[in-house]
Amino acid sequence: MLKKIEHVGIQVRDLDRSIKFYTEVLGLTLRQRVQLNETTELAFMTMGEGTSEIELIRKTTEYTYAKESIVHHLGFTVDDLAGMLERLRKHGVELIHQQPLPLERLSVRIAFFWGPDGEKLELVER
Repeated sequence: MLKKIEHVGIQVRDLDRSIKFYTEVLGLTLRQRVQLNETTELAFMTMGEGTSEIELIRKTTEYTYAKESIVHHLGFTVDDLAGMLERLRKHGVELIHQQPLPLERLSVRIAFFWGPDGEKLELVER
């Protein structure tokens, strides 16, 4: 039986740029950065209590990047959606939703935005 999501892997073009985005803009912590082999470097980002991670993957071949980027979006729980949207604006992040979007059937408000490699990211306020 599954216990939890261990991590979500996101293929990125520039690992330094992505680490900066996920730490400075979103407030995650870099737990580990490792050169796995001659073509792959990884960075493990944690949030909150560190029970789930985002694994940023940098491979040196464009072919691999184009073939393996198949994550639709990654969602983050937040307490203050409007405040987080303002933070993203201050960092020049491209927002898909300028204002929180209420989803009454799910009892949440959401907003989507783009990460530095075009990854679709979501904020969820319960």
